[in-house]
Amino acid sequence: MNLARLDLNLVVALRALLEERNVTRAGERVGLSQPAMSASLARLRRHFGDDLLARVGGHYELTALGQVLLLRTSTAYEVVERLFASQADFDPGSEEREFKLVASDYAVAVFGAELARVVHEEAPGIRLRFVQTPPTVVDDTATLLSTTDGLLMPHGVISDFPATDLYQDSWVFLVADDHPSVEDRLTLNDLGRLPWVTYQRTYDAPAVRQLGMLGIEPRVEVSVDSFQLLPLLVAGTRRIALIQERLARLLAPLAAVRTVEPPYEAVPLREAMWWHPVHTHDAAHIWLRETTARVGRRMADVSEAPTADR
Repeated sequence: MNLARLDLNLVVALRALLEERNVTRAGERVGLSQPAMSASLARLRRHFGDDLLARVGGHYELTALGQVLLLRTSTAYEVVERLFASQADFDPGSEEREFKLVASDYAVAVFGAELARVVHEEAPGIRLRFVQTPPTVVDDTATLLSTTDGLLMPHGVISDFPATDLYQDSWVFLVADDHPSVEDRLTLNDLGRLPWVTYQRTYDAPAVRQLGMLGIEPRVEVSVDSFQLLPLLVAGTRRIALIQERLARLLAPLAAVRTVEPPYEAVPLREAMWWHPVHTHDAAHIWLRETTARVGRRMADVSEAPTADR
């Protein structure tokens, strides 16, 4: 395909047409008249050799190819937008820009909140948008990273992309304050016999994968797509849950639970920010990476300080 012959404006028109499924509304969305948008649709139909939008009764529906292009067009639009937003210089004190970071609710609570505070103080025109880590992150990491500014995720889940280390965390188990059979410690036998509450996407917890090496298969009673809900689902029950120590301390006032150390040497969690190589030399992205690394170092310094100094 000869890309030099393509009109990038058609990407904008295609996205609007596929999402709106209406020529008039699509034109209003991108600032084109109805005849101009109709002309764009005609060009797109010739290019793809497909109607893309097929009239059914009094409305339009996407063809099979239109359904395929719907997601691809959104991804392509974001890539092009980020490409042309790249800049040689970046002044955080005067720039206005949004950074999109993919992260779990754990990473947002423990790290993202502090990052947002620092950005608010140092770069008032900068906006942060956190979106939930999708289940497909391991299957199509390159596509995800190409449409975002960074992914907050521990080492041990993805690889082969640049990353900057942020901070380290430990794993602890949550049990109810009044748990009838757990006092100040758990045993390996407890891990096999007691019911569990787990985070649904277990790839985020390499420490869980260690259980298989120990011959233990957790008896999952409840699974949830949020680390922050784990304490509420443990309180007042016989359930146990594996959770990050920093988050457990943060959520301690919310539920009648307590933490106990794992009865095995759980692999520490080393959080990092990952990005696509296309962002590596972008001035704005360099500032973002340096800021996240600085916030991470500050968190590490605080966690290593004596308790009285925290």
